[in-house]
Amino acid sequence: MSLYTTQTNNEIFREDISEYVAQLQLHMALQARNLVPSLTHTHDSRQQLLQETQANIEKLVSRQIF
Repeated sequence: MSLYTTQTNNEIFREDISEYVAQLQLHMALQARNLVPSLTHTHDSRQQLLQETQANIEKLVSRQIF
């Protein structure tokens, strides 16, 4: 094997590793997006929780006998 062939093989190996790392980073970024709820979704969840809490409190208050 000549020096040129060895250098070429090393360059190909580095390119393969670089491509693998880039694909892995992309995959991890996409997975992170799926794991973290969006801000609009979080706001909707908070709004829904607030409405449910208010409704439960109103039910409890309306059932109390003074």
